[in-house]
Amino acid sequence: MDFSERLQKAVERGRQHGEVAVRQQRQSQLTEEESRALHARARVELSDHIEACLQHVAHEFPGFDFQTVMTPEGFGAKISRDNVRGRSGALTRQYSHLELIIRSYSTTRILDVVCRGAIANKEVLQRSQFQQLAELDLDTFRHLVDQWVLEYAEKYAASER
Repeated sequence: MDFSERLQKAVERGRQHGEVAVRQQRQSQLTEEESRALHARARVELSDHIEACLQHVAHEFPGFDFQTVMTPEGFGAKISRDNVRGRSGALTRQYSHLELIIRSYSTTRILDVVCRGAIANKEVLQRSQFQQLAELDLDTFRHLVDQWVLEYAEKYAASER
């Protein structure tokens, strides 16, 4: 067998290896239906965790109202409160809230969590984290939710006077 025949066989083997790799990659990717199902399961599990965390904060700081959030934007929970404070003879309304939302499923096939918080009419917290569904790690999201809620609680406690 001369060099050109060996070259042709090497090229053919390389192409076959490439095709096998592409087939394996396609098989490892989630189908649309699998992605939707995974997103739904993750959303339910993470929503439960968000609700539990926010209910703890509402219990720690009486006056906060808890509410489950279900909007076209996404699902999650929110705590909020209105305070009326008097300064220099004038009453002012001060609104505080913390909201964590898991954005609705999209064709980008990601799990996206958004956190927004305000204390006394001032935004103090705005965070976002996403992860590809094929690489989803819910423990990472639980840890982030805990971290964001604790950060808000600390800032809120510092603002109480």
